Amino acid sequence: MELHNNSTTFEISGASSQVQEKLNKPQRTRHKSLQPEEDLIHEEDSRLIYVNDWRRTNDKYEFTGNEIRTSKYTLITFLPKNIFIQFHRVAYLYFLGIAALNQLPPLAVFGRTVSLFPLLFVLSVTAVKDGYEDWRRHRSDEVENNREALVLCAHQFQKKKWKKIQAGEVVKICANETIPCDMVLLGTSDPSGIAYVQTMNLDGESNLKTRYARQETASTMLDVGAISGLIRCEQPNRNIYEFRANMEFNGQRCPLNQSNIVLRGCQLKNTEWVIGVVVYAGQETKAMLNSAASPSKRSKLEIYMNRETLWLSVFLFIMCLVVALGMGLWLERHKNHLDTLPYYRKRYFTTGRFSGKTYKYYGIYMETFFSFLSSIIVFQIMIPISLYITMELVRLGQSYFMIEDNHMYDSSSDTRFQCRSLNINEDLGQVRYVFSDKTGTLTENKMEFQRASVYGKNYGSSLIRPDLCEENGSVHATTAKGRGQKLKSQIAIDNELMQLLHKDLAGDERIAAHEFFLTLAACNTVIPFPTPSSSCMESESHETGAIDYQGESPDELALVAAASAYRYTLFERTSGHIVIDVNGEKLRLDLLGLHEFDSVRKRMSVVIRFPNNTVKVLVKGADSSMFSILAEDSGRNGHVRHATQSHLTEYASQGLRTLVVAARDLTDEELLEWQRKYEDASTSLTDRSVKLRQTAAFIECNLNLLGATGIEDKLQDGVPEAIESLRQAGIKVWVLTGDKQETAISIGLSSKLLTTDMNQIIINGNSEDECRSLLADAKAKYCVKSLDCRNKYVKYKKDADITPDRTKSSTMPQQHAEKEEEVQSTSHALIIDGNSLVYILEKDLESELFNLATSCKVVLCCRVAPLQKAGIVDLIKSRTDDMTLAIGDGANDGVYILFTAFSTTSALTDLSSVFYSLIYTSIPTIVVGILDKDLNDETLLQYPRLYGAGHRQESYNMHLFWITMIDTLWQSLVIFFVPVFIYSESSIDIWSMGSLWTIAIVILVSVHLAMDIQRWILVTHVAVWGSIIITYGCMIAVDSIPIFPNYGTIYHLAKLPSYWLSIFLLLTIALLPRYLFKIIRQSFWPSDIQIAREAEILGDQPDNLHSTSTKASG
Repeated sequence: MELHNNSTTFEISGASSQVQEKLNKPQRTRHKSLQPEEDLIHEEDSRLIYVNDWRRTNDKYEFTGNEIRTSKYTLITFLPKNIFIQFHRVAYLYFLGIAALNQLPPLAVFGRTVSLFPLLFVLSVTAVKDGYEDWRRHRSDEVENNREALVLCAHQFQKKKWKKIQAGEVVKICANETIPCDMVLLGTSDPSGIAYVQTMNLDGESNLKTRYARQETASTMLDVGAISGLIRCEQPNRNIYEFRANMEFNGQRCPLNQSNIVLRGCQLKNTEWVIGVVVYAGQETKAMLNSAASPSKRSKLEIYMNRETLWLSVFLFIMCLVVALGMGLWLERHKNHLDTLPYYRKRYFTTGRFSGKTYKYYGIYMETFFSFLSSIIVFQIMIPISLYITMELVRLGQSYFMIEDNHMYDSSSDTRFQCRSLNINEDLGQVRYVFSDKTGTLTENKMEFQRASVYGKNYGSSLIRPDLCEENGSVHATTAKGRGQKLKSQIAIDNELMQLLHKDLAGDERIAAHEFFLTLAACNTVIPFPTPSSSCMESESHETGAIDYQGESPDELALVAAASAYRYTLFERTSGHIVIDVNGEKLRLDLLGLHEFDSVRKRMSVVIRFPNNTVKVLVKGADSSMFSILAEDSGRNGHVRHATQSHLTEYASQGLRTLVVAARDLTDEELLEWQRKYEDASTSLTDRSVKLRQTAAFIECNLNLLGATGIEDKLQDGVPEAIESLRQAGIKVWVLTGDKQETAISIGLSSKLLTTDMNQIIINGNSEDECRSLLADAKAKYCVKSLDCRNKYVKYKKDADITPDRTKSSTMPQQHAEKEEEVQSTSHALIIDGNSLVYILEKDLESELFNLATSCKVVLCCRVAPLQKAGIVDLIKSRTDDMTLAIGDGANDGVYILFTAFSTTSALTDLSSVFYSLIYTSIPTIVVGILDKDLNDETLLQYPRLYGAGHRQESYNMHLFWITMIDTLWQSLVIFFVPVFIYSESSIDIWSMGSLWTIAIVILVSVHLAMDIQRWILVTHVAVWGSIIITYGCMIAVDSIPIFPNYGTIYHLAKLPSYWLSIFLLLTIALLPRYLFKIIRQSFWPSDIQIAREAEILGDQPDNLHSTSTKASG
């Protein structure tokens, strides 16, 4: 940054001038011009950008163009890639194999076309959904790539589409436009080369950032067409907070840093125009490098279904093997009588040319093999493809209701809930980790100045608006002159402090108060913007308008606004000076240098020259870093220090964000030495931050304590309550933010994410070895268990969770009310910065970080880039089964095979098999999946711990899977043997028996589903009982077609009393074990949700629920 020192001076009248006289010191020498260091980036590691010469820039390397693509598919790759992704579902491979087997003539159990239809249907439905989502990405990319920007061509700026912009071209951006690529600033509309950008699309921050053009190039913008030069910059990388480069221009060589570059996606604000040269374009921009590719999301339920599909496949293989072996043995035993027995035939009995020839008989061994394959086709319904169709439709219905939910509608912004992915709806109920940003999520990003400790005295206990203060006449008469500028918004002030600032005296307390507010107004990077005033009263009192502020930090904005409220208004800022309106008189201060805040020093300082050449360093920072650099305690200073510490403790207990303010004079020798160090450090291309930190330490010492501030950070409504509810639900909240570390910690305290009794483990490393050491020290200090030990603990805890040791006497919807046991370090909070994550996530330290982070109650990640946020999420997802937010009836066919000589002859028609999955049983499942719910939302919000049933997998786990499999086997035996026993002496044919089994299975499945429904509404009744009616209707229609083998069977069966008796008996016997199991379990081992549901139904025991919940949480 180029700094200017102007010699213009202003006088301060009245009391302020008296104070200034005492502050004045002998004349200082002026800041000499900055000389660039000869330390250059190595050519072999650099990218060469020839300014305004894109052909030469791209001649050797052919850098990527500026076109971007965020979509996953193209017209050519869509079909193969989408099918490949879909076949990640193991069941689809199974269905494909079944369809392929059914195309072979010896194995065509069902119609060949019919066997292909279900798989093709579900693949098509999913492909259409995926194609629509990707089409939206294509449309967004097309809009982005075809936006236009002004590019320098033939000595004038012409419009050019973004996608055609090349590295090396000079681009002009006007106010409120978006930056199309990463550009080094050459000049701006501001003579000082300052530009202001909003980086919300990169780091989520709405505050403006300041960027600068080098003065060497900014002064040549009048003849922009003749500009030329060479930039040597680092290769494209993801670090949005650093940029290292050199620029050769007009025979000079100067360094560039992150303050000289504007990144793609930023918006130009409060600046008429900027001109820059493109250094990174398209996919090589930092924004795109930090944008991970759109993942193919699969829910946790789908992953579990793949696991269960493998188990069912094993079970299916065993069944088919038994059938094949049984068939082989049966054929061997009856090989001489096959032509006279059912199900097989060796020769034709007809006359003619086929007489005596082989009739589709391939021998015992081949028939056995074909029997195995045919069994796979017959038993395919064990893994019903309709399940996946149902899941897709249920997700679609759930998404619709979530989008239309009025409880998730924000009237202020007129926005509704958005469902961007239909594949992971069910994961919302299983989230264990919530990764949250800070800005705009936890906070409103608004802060208010509340308290001040000035020279050992506490102010702010009683605040009033400044207009009321003036109306009461309590401000000294000097304010009657009016001020040139005032703050646009009204801030409450302390009347006593205001009187102190504007008294005609020059005592130590008055001087300290004056320097205190000068520091608040000057020690920052806030930009003032005068706005026209529409107030008649203001114009009459010689007001020229109001002041609005923009800055990177909301803390700084609050402090500058507070200074303005106390008549120290920051009026103007350039790269070389600032102007402060002190009670109506303008004070111009030359800005000699600024040491920005960093997480190591935890403070910020500015070196300024007053009009009479007095030089001071003004410092503000965290109390932990400020008290150690204060001057030694002596007399009055000791009293001020102790009083200020007491006030800081008071502010912290009130949840306020605190800063300490101090200052001191610089001697001539100190100023010259600091200038030399500052020049070397600010132009260094190696270890620049370390050198700047050392330079800051040279002047940030022996400071005089001025006071402290207390700022209230405005949280979003209900944030502390929401975080407490998430904790009760067993969900861990991690905050991932691009903010400074202290900002994140303060937000954590005010949102109750952090508590005062937590030990803060801070990891701020600048190398791999330092990060390794910090992690190891923390693990040793807090006895953090290794990953293997923790996995054993988690397994033990899960086993303990399913132990049935609860009784009905617990009248609280809280069977897991006792807090889940944690490891020894549950009272710790891990705080880590983005710089440390660079070394940890890209090295072999991830496991160390994982062990430490998961052992803490809270994790705060500060100064992290978007891709680092993704890395943190992946740290959990890749090492645990926990869900993160950043949120069969088939065995019914088994027994029948034993009664058909292992021939795999089916009693069901092809249409019945297809209709069973697509029509008979699909609609009730879809309706229940969309509309059924365990509890009302009021109950769930009142008892957040009920959410824990989701991530504890109470409703779906391997234990329940095998119980269901055993129950299904029992039902299949009942469905088969009850009708067989009843019709054992009758002459009923195989198709009549198949018709009976079809309707019996549909009724059984419907009643089975009805037993699990919790919320009966009209639509549910229609779907469940209507499916039985639809089944009968379809069966009547199919049985009325003469060409089908089952023609007329339903008409014959329905007349027989035994038909209805069979259905009644098999339903009763088949469902009795499940009914008894549910009764016993709900009576003696009720779940949390079951107890809450009973209390909800009773409706007259909310007090019991509340009291029991209180006991449990205690």
